[in-house]
Amino acid sequence: MNKLKTLGFSALAGSLALTSAYAGEVTVAGGASMTVQHIDGGAANSGKTFKMGNQLTFTGAGELDNGMNVKISFVLDQADDTATSSTAAAYSAVSPFDSHSITVSSDSWGSLKMDGEGGSSAQAAVDTTAAGDLWDNTLDISTAEDPKASSGTGGMLTYSIPALVDGFAANVSYTPKKTTAASSTAWSVIYTGVEGLSLTYAQGESNGTAGSEADTTTLKASYAYGPITVGYSQTEHDGKATDTSTDQEVVAYNIAYTVSDAISISYGMEEISEPNDTSDTDIEVDGITVSYTAGGMTLSGVMINADNVDMDTAANTNDTREKWALTASFAF
Repeated sequence: MNKLKTLGFSALAGSLALTSAYAGEVTVAGGASMTVQHIDGGAANSGKTFKMGNQLTFTGAGELDNGMNVKISFVLDQADDTATSSTAAAYSAVSPFDSHSITVSSDSWGSLKMDGEGGSSAQAAVDTTAAGDLWDNTLDISTAEDPKASSGTGGMLTYSIPALVDGFAANVSYTPKKTTAASSTAWSVIYTGVEGLSLTYAQGESNGTAGSEADTTTLKASYAYGPITVGYSQTEHDGKATDTSTDQEVVAYNIAYTVSDAISISYGMEEISEPNDTSDTDIEVDGITVSYTAGGMTLSGVMINADNVDMDTAANTNDTREKWALTASFAF
């Protein structure tokens, strides 16, 4: 992380409890990556492709004279959003400006965070599968509903309780009503009070689209013993009475071995099913990941295989995907 500039935060005085702020700092952390990947099978049969990633995160922090802490975060990520038309407004969404938020916190009452864009609800923030989302859409997997879906976009509030018990954390989020859609709430609890053990449970509403409301529940557990870590996760996406056809479940397992401080290997499996559609076969995904870290550089390789991606019981020669990818990532 390179400190670019130190700024005063006295401008926050008028907007936060009418109190002045001590001098704060604005720092920037960056990341970049280069990837070559190859995908075989179906519409995702793209052959070899090259991808580049880049992102800068500006973080400012300061302490008010009443003891509260204030932090802002602003992300620059070119073309993170995608224009849906040729209008100027649509293309402005493809600007380099991305996620941004402000957090006000205190040791006694916890923290309150407002996301202007790019926020994740309390449930969506923890719903990455134990295997690391091997199913991700680069494999052209098309299902009725994203198995990680839960409301959490712009204009969202998240409250985190203070550390009352060692190893226990709880969060709750609220996304207000937008146009004809209803507001959404979510919550999560995480327990890490036993060495090596992590338990997570979260629930959230997905009410962003009228007529397609759903409830999402995530359960995760992992345990590390020496160099071995095993993990399990289950996320259920249950459509409400108006749209039960989107019911979906994703179950994942993972085992990781830390060879050394620099080298790690993991193997994961994921299964995506639609409980209310008896004619479908489950999507099965498995993959192995190897990574090597030295300083601010990480070299990683992944091999993934996916079967029954069309969820069709009939014989289909396009229902298998195979992918390999090599990535060099840099943090600065």
